Amino acid sequence: MPKFNERTLTEVEAPAPAPDAPARPGPTLALTSAATAVALMTYTAPVVQLPDVVADLHTPLSAQAWLLNGTPLGLAALLLVAGSLADDYGRRRIFVAGTLALGLTTALGALTSSTWLFTLARIAQGAASAALLASSLGLIVHAYPSPRGRLHATGVWGAFVSGGIAVGPLLSGAMPNWRVSYGVLGAAAVLVAALSARLLTESRAPRGGRPDLAGAVTFGLALVALVAALTLGRDGWLRAPVGLLLLAFVVLLAVFAAVERRSATPMIDLELLRHRRFLASSSSGLFTGLAVIGLFSFLPALLQQTVGLSAMDTAWLFLLWSGLSFAVALQARRLAGRVPPRWQLAIGFLLHAAGVLTMLGSLDAGSWVRLLPGLVVAGVGSGLLNAALPLAAVESVPATRAAMGSGAQQTFRYIGSCAGVALTIAIATSSGGGLAHGADIAMVVSAVLALVAAGSVVGLRER
Repeated sequence: MPKFNERTLTEVEAPAPAPDAPARPGPTLALTSAATAVALMTYTAPVVQLPDVVADLHTPLSAQAWLLNGTPLGLAALLLVAGSLADDYGRRRIFVAGTLALGLTTALGALTSSTWLFTLARIAQGAASAALLASSLGLIVHAYPSPRGRLHATGVWGAFVSGGIAVGPLLSGAMPNWRVSYGVLGAAAVLVAALSARLLTESRAPRGGRPDLAGAVTFGLALVALVAALTLGRDGWLRAPVGLLLLAFVVLLAVFAAVERRSATPMIDLELLRHRRFLASSSSGLFTGLAVIGLFSFLPALLQQTVGLSAMDTAWLFLLWSGLSFAVALQARRLAGRVPPRWQLAIGFLLHAAGVLTMLGSLDAGSWVRLLPGLVVAGVGSGLLNAALPLAAVESVPATRAAMGSGAQQTFRYIGSCAGVALTIAIATSSGGGLAHGADIAMVVSAVLALVAAGSVVGLRER
């Protein structure tokens, strides 16, 4: 198994010249950003229409977490293997295949008639999104070999993560129903795939050997067991099925580690876990999912059920948070070179915690106006996170393994998202004081997690 020394982890070197045609920076950044935005729009589409989807599919309360957790489960399960495949077999090839698959699975999701079929479609969308997200940063690093160009490109790409989150609920709320919005997003993904096949150039960092299928299977099954345990846990953590699933997760994770140590071409080099920069990047992704995505994925549904806002009104309200996140992420690239990514991450987590604590009591008072200051502060924090995370990912590994580094960080991000959504729903719906009181408890938990994240990022500084 290849080893990485301190030099490769502390310097971002230009990737080795590829034998393929020269990269086209402009089209590469435009298409990877567009595909990323569509993937995040698909991810957030059910957020404001969750009550309608639940009613249409007759989803019981115990299964609602699966409607939101399907896509992050697919993402978390396949991001690592998608990153490795992209580096070894062609980033353009994996990117185009993933974008096309996203379009097809999203369109199929619009035709589902039951909760489990919809959940399966969401998992497939997550798997397709994993392919395009993991390969996107690899394509960008190849197209922008200079540090200055890479800072600019990763900043723009990170802004489009926020942009997709901002537009997704708005588009979903503007459509006649959730099925139409899925059809529109599916068509958009197919269009981006067609343009990408025509305009992007191939790049790779071949290591030789076969794909790490054993690692992919064991890691995917481990995540399925974890998410199932977290989702079922809201009905009782001491039940036998929950305990067995958690045990299966631990055993499968140990098997995965053993497989990776013996593989000639592992999905992730476990030696990276000894390096603080990689640990800081991965923990930042994990806590972003736990604290930020977990809360804001279910908060719109809580707002509709407690304050009585419509899906469209909720989408406009949360555009304040997500729109600010997009604007800040787009401008935060100017901080690169002046403020290290880890400090941007720490400030982002602190602002999220402050914004969430500001929103306490708003739902109980039935006032959406009281949410506004908190949404503004949390939106600025989210923008800083989305700008710094992709740069931290590509800087935490050698430049030739950028797709793997991106996949690793985003894997932790969506593992956190799965856990965060399940935790938020469990806390909000299990409180004896009602949904509004439960939402306040969930906000406090989110703020505490963000504070822990800020401390961990600062504590994992380089020696």
